[in-house]
Amino acid sequence: MIIITDTAQKYLTTLLAKQKSGTQIRVLVLNPGTPIAECSLSYCPIDTVTKKDIKLEFDQFCVYVDQLSTSYLEDALIDCVLDELGTQLIIQAPHLIEKIDSNTPLLERVNQIILSCINPQLANHGGKVTLITITEDMFAIIQFSGGCNGCSMVSYTLKEHIEKKLLQLFPELKGVKDLTQHNHSQYSFY
Repeated sequence: MIIITDTAQKYLTTLLAKQKSGTQIRVLVLNPGTPIAECSLSYCPIDTVTKKDIKLEFDQFCVYVDQLSTSYLEDALIDCVLDELGTQLIIQAPHLIEKIDSNTPLLERVNQIILSCINPQLANHGGKVTLITITEDMFAIIQFSGGCNGCSMVSYTLKEHIEKKLLQLFPELKGVKDLTQHNHSQYSFY
């Protein structure tokens, strides 16, 4: 399931030697299968291991993974590199994000673009948009939150950025509608 290079194993062994006796490694998958999926390592005190965890044994330590994450960690590689920033662990997990293709339902394809392309831009202003649904008459219904809620630029953002991007990528859509009840507050960006 997970391959850990010899270099990474040595580095992890060094780190574990500085921890409480019995501490192992846990590999976590957050938001598995989504465009914002990420993989991380953490220390795993032995009293946090559950019956549902999968135990992977290495020479000097064990790695624990929850059962739901195992398919996303197939063919994963953990390596260690030394660069100008110091020693870093690198995790490559090619199956973290589910493949999206033309056979994937439109709702999922649109949501992937919102999560991976649109929300990172809105996050610069503390904002976010959530896809609520796609109507039968092919309108994407979204809801703004964070700095976008109540922002005076929200109409411009909706029409000139979000709608243009989604209509360009998904010509079957007729438009994008905002469901948000906008209330200007101290958190609104403009």
